[in-house]
Amino acid sequence: MAADGLHCLRCDWVPGLLRSHERCGTGVCRVNQSPRIVSGFLGLVLNLAYAMKMEIRPLLMCFALCVVYATSKPTEKKDRVHHEAPLSSKEHDDGTNFDYDHDAFLGEDGAKTFDDLTPEESKNRLGKIVNKIDADEDGFVTEAELKAWIKKAQKKYIYDNVERQWKDFDMNNDGTISWDEYKNVTYGTYLDDPESDDGYNYKQMMARDERRFKMADENGDHIADKEEFTAFLHPEEYEHMKDIVVLETMEDIDKNGDGFIDLEEYIGDMYNHEDEMDEPEWVATEREQFSEFRDKNKDGKMDKEETMDWILPADYDHAEAEAKHLVYESDTNKDGKLTKEEILNKYDLFVGSQATDFGEALVRHDEF
Repeated sequence: MAADGLHCLRCDWVPGLLRSHERCGTGVCRVNQSPRIVSGFLGLVLNLAYAMKMEIRPLLMCFALCVVYATSKPTEKKDRVHHEAPLSSKEHDDGTNFDYDHDAFLGEDGAKTFDDLTPEESKNRLGKIVNKIDADEDGFVTEAELKAWIKKAQKKYIYDNVERQWKDFDMNNDGTISWDEYKNVTYGTYLDDPESDDGYNYKQMMARDERRFKMADENGDHIADKEEFTAFLHPEEYEHMKDIVVLETMEDIDKNGDGFIDLEEYIGDMYNHEDEMDEPEWVATEREQFSEFRDKNKDGKMDKEETMDWILPADYDHAEAEAKHLVYESDTNKDGKLTKEEILNKYDLFVGSQATDFGEALVRHDEF
């Protein structure tokens, strides 16, 4: 991520132009101007032309066409629905192997680190993990604690993203991020002219960000710790942030400002029906979806509750199901909770050890 280019400080997305994007739900990207380097895709074109001593005019014509193509609304369907990701790409079949359970318990990347371990090494590492799962330190791992651990393992990419961005915003290195720090880093020079003539209302953007920041700041001290900042960057992952996700979505789609999403606004958010071409089949399907399923009270528009049901559906809770499964398979005394001994006795279910399956323990005998 080049310091002189355009990039989003929320999701590390690097666009060719400063424009709204979907990955993190914001239109605010940081722009660091440099007198020596033209940023973005245009800079790439010009620098390449200079390096290859090529004519600039043809390349600029090509760039202009690329801009038209990139900024035009695609005919592919835009999906605003936040689905719960599966715990593993593997099939859940304990009769064959425990690969699904390993991915669910450790995350796919974490599970790979156990592939070449001996049973002794696997148990040793698993024992340390059990200590972390036992949040109340009562010597037992409950279904709720196991569910929380699985969810955390599956959201590792989110926490990694927050860690990458943390140093950009924690300017005084005090371990927290204040609203002022975030505002200054994100908007910089735009603070002096929040209503600039580039088509973006930065004053409105700041107000929207501040509202979300306050919602994430649960103790109301105007300072975000790591967890609160994670909720700010990824509100769809937190129960107490769901209202702000719905509100921001409705503000984006509700063009007439009546506080609802009607059919035309719903379709218009997904598809540019002003183009002189036949509508794709999926557009007709979405019209039916709106009338039959989205608009539950049949008043011709979606309110807040209906919008929440649409973009934040009550999906099947994979983490809860997996936690129940692991407890059921490991709870030898059937008291509804697991001791460390019960978990270690079923280590192959939780983390596995492929060394024994492939005879690798014998190959690596000199290491233990």
